[in-house]
Amino acid sequence: MSQPKILIVDDEPFNVNYLEQELEDLNYETITAVNGKEALEKIESEAPDLVLLDIMMPIMDGFTVLEKAKANPVIRDIPIIIISANNDLQSVVKGIKLGAEDYLPKPFEPTLLQARIQSSLEKKHLRDLQDLYLKSLEKELNIARDIQKEFLPKELPRVAGWEIASYFKAAKEVAGDFYDAFILPDGSLTFLVADVCGKGIGAALFMTLFRSLIRAASTTDQFSNQQDLKQFTHAQRLLHAVSLTNNYVTTTHAEAYMFATIFIGILDTKNGNLTYINGGNEPALVIGKNGQVRTELPRTGPAIGVIPRTIFEAKQIMLADDDMLVAFTDGIPDTLNINREFFGRERMLKLIAKHKATPTELVNKFETSLQEFIGSADQFDDITVLAIKKAI
Repeated sequence: MSQPKILIVDDEPFNVNYLEQELEDLNYETITAVNGKEALEKIESEAPDLVLLDIMMPIMDGFTVLEKAKANPVIRDIPIIIISANNDLQSVVKGIKLGAEDYLPKPFEPTLLQARIQSSLEKKHLRDLQDLYLKSLEKELNIARDIQKEFLPKELPRVAGWEIASYFKAAKEVAGDFYDAFILPDGSLTFLVADVCGKGIGAALFMTLFRSLIRAASTTDQFSNQQDLKQFTHAQRLLHAVSLTNNYVTTTHAEAYMFATIFIGILDTKNGNLTYINGGNEPALVIGKNGQVRTELPRTGPAIGVIPRTIFEAKQIMLADDDMLVAFTDGIPDTLNINREFFGRERMLKLIAKHKATPTELVNKFETSLQEFIGSADQFDDITVLAIKKAI
C-alpha cells in the first residue's frame, strides 16, 4: 500500500503545523488548505485518501464543504474527519449527518488522532478493494451479457406472407429467458419462447444449454439415431427436440435442479397449420380479428428438465388469416410497478385488443407500456414476447 495522502483543512497555522508534524511522524504525506473553497479544489485535484476538515473557516465553512463533497460522485467516497472543539457536540452531530466519517476533538490527543486516522484509512482501503471487485464483476457480467446475446437471434427470419416480431428485455445483465426463430428445410417456421428457472448467472448458463440443445436437435440429424429429420412430421420433430433436451438435462445435470418452461411451435407457412408443445409455459394466445382471445394453447406437458423420459404431447391448430399468435413468458403478467402491483393478465389482454393490427405494433406497445408501468421500480423478471400473423 502506497503512502497515504491526507489533506489538512484549517485556517489556524498552529493546528496545521501540529497536525503536519504528527502525521509526518506517522509516515503520512500531507497537503494543506486554509479555507473551504481551497479544500474543495484540492480534494478534486489531489484526490487525497483522507481529509481532516475544520468546521469554522473563512470563505466556505466545513459544513458547506461536506455538502458539496458528498454531492459530487467523483469525490464523495473520500473519507472526511471533522475537527471540532470538545464542547461543540451539536456541530459534530450535524457533520456526521452530512456524511463525515468521524470527528476529532480539539485539543488533539495523539493516540486518538492516530487511531481515528488509521481506522478511517482502513475503511477506505476496504471500500477501494470492494470497488475494484465490483468493477471486475461488472466487467465479467458485461462479457457474459455480450456472449449471451450470441444465443439470441440477431434478426428474425423473413417469411413470405407472414410477419414476425419480438420484444425481449433482461431484468439483470444476463437473462434466463430466451427466444428463437428459424426456417426449416421445408420452409416451415420454428419458433419458441422459454424461461429458465431462477435468475442471474446460473439461469443464464442453462439458458445457453437449453437453447443450443433445442436448436441442434431441431435442425441437424446428429442426435436423431441415424434417422432423417426430413422424414419427420412437424409433431415428430418437436417431440424429438423437446424430449432430447429434457432427457439430457435430467440425466447429465440432474443435481443442478434447473428446468425451463417453453412454448415451441412449427408453423406451416403455406396453410397456417401450427404444431406446438407447451412445456409448462404461459398459454400462448390466438387473437382473432376483433382483438379478443379466440383460443388459448395450454400446457401439453411439464417444464423441460424436471422429469426424466417425460412423454410430451404435440397438438395442432389452424391459424386463420386474421389470427395473431402471441407467445410470452410470465415476466409480462408478473411485472411489478413501484406500488408492488402486477401488470396482470387483464391489462395485457386490453393492450392486445387495442393494438392487434400487426405483430410489430403490438410488441412495440408492449415495450412502451411495460416500461411506463415499471417506472422507477426495478424490473423483477425477464420479459419476452413473440407475435406472428399473416402479413396484411
